[in-house]
Amino acid sequence: MSFEKISVIGLGYIGLPTAAVFASRKKNVIGVDVNKKAVDTINRGEIHIVEPDLDMIVHAAVTEGYLKAVTVPEPADAFLIAVPTPFKGDHEPDLGYIESASKAIAPVLKKGDLVILESTSPVGATEQMAAWMAEARPDLTFPQTHGEGSDIRVAHCPERVLPGHVLRELVQNDRVIGGMTTKCSDKAAALYKTFVEGECVVTNARTAEMCKLTENSFRDVNIAFANELSIICDKLDINVWELIRLANRHPRVNILQPGPGVGGHCIAVDPWFIVSKTPEQARLIRTAREVNDSKPEWVLDKVKLAVADFLQANPEKTAREVTIACFGLAFKPDIDDLRESPSLKIAENIINMHAGDVLLVEPNIHALPEGRRGILVGLDSALEMADIVVLLVDHNEFNGIHKKGRPTVKVIDTRGIWAN
Repeated sequence: MSFEKISVIGLGYIGLPTAAVFASRKKNVIGVDVNKKAVDTINRGEIHIVEPDLDMIVHAAVTEGYLKAVTVPEPADAFLIAVPTPFKGDHEPDLGYIESASKAIAPVLKKGDLVILESTSPVGATEQMAAWMAEARPDLTFPQTHGEGSDIRVAHCPERVLPGHVLRELVQNDRVIGGMTTKCSDKAAALYKTFVEGECVVTNARTAEMCKLTENSFRDVNIAFANELSIICDKLDINVWELIRLANRHPRVNILQPGPGVGGHCIAVDPWFIVSKTPEQARLIRTAREVNDSKPEWVLDKVKLAVADFLQANPEKTAREVTIACFGLAFKPDIDDLRESPSLKIAENIINMHAGDVLLVEPNIHALPEGRRGILVGLDSALEMADIVVLLVDHNEFNGIHKKGRPTVKVIDTRGIWAN
């Protein structure tokens, strides 16, 4: 099967690396994004996100003419949709971006094209996407009505990569490919084999959708155990980091590390997609989400207590004279991604509740996103000025730096990197 031109809809943390990897295999790739600033940046051979080595691959692909970015879809042989799937209201999945992308590519579809939904989605989203395209293009046939004989092939293939290692994992990881028919799956597998060195495992669309949700829900449940354990240990005056190290010496125990909550575009969101479809059955998954979502409040209580202790030890000062520094805003170490970040949420809540200055230290960003409040400062400045330090993300830059701080500084370490 030949794919002369590939279009990637959504040039974010997954879409742009995917487009770049296809282009690095000498495929002509058209990247589509509604963000004109991102489009212009890519067409200059630059990138608008932080991901190791991505800048070199994008620069080479653009320079050699294999990658270009546009704001309006153009004809292609395969379309990969990699747009956000957030939730709305009471954790209800929001398929608005998928709907918009589907309707945007519909006018340029032709017989024989392949459309793959990569966005992590609730079960049934791929079928819904196909229905939106069919409604927009009644002159073409789709799998839901014409099965193996359809003009357009439709499949779901969720990404399963780790931020900071996306380029390597895109190539090396296995891919789960769920077509709406067997021919849909086969065509999608042929496309991914352009660069995937792992196995392309074929299933149906609904199972592929549920597979990604299951992977992230599994991790969420395990993180919830660690987070709940940290709260219990705090109550019992036990060092949770030492406890976990000891427990993990058991040959069949592997407890994850607790933190200030769970963030990101996957683990903090995907379990709710399962709960939304099966609310009566997904009891453990819901509880894990509630445990992890409540952890930021526990951290805030620790900050309030630290302020009270500091003022008691320094009665000549007022709360307005107490400076708090939050170390880390991203949802995980060594990236710039702030999506669903509990650290960012905690920092903003500290700003809202504290009368004094709140300093924000995030080595992976140069400016706060529009509408976000706070004082972004460098590492050394924060250590020099802070009375209370709240470690929220275990970026490499933060390892061991607490030893440089003033001995009177109160430290709240939510990641355990300064615990010993």
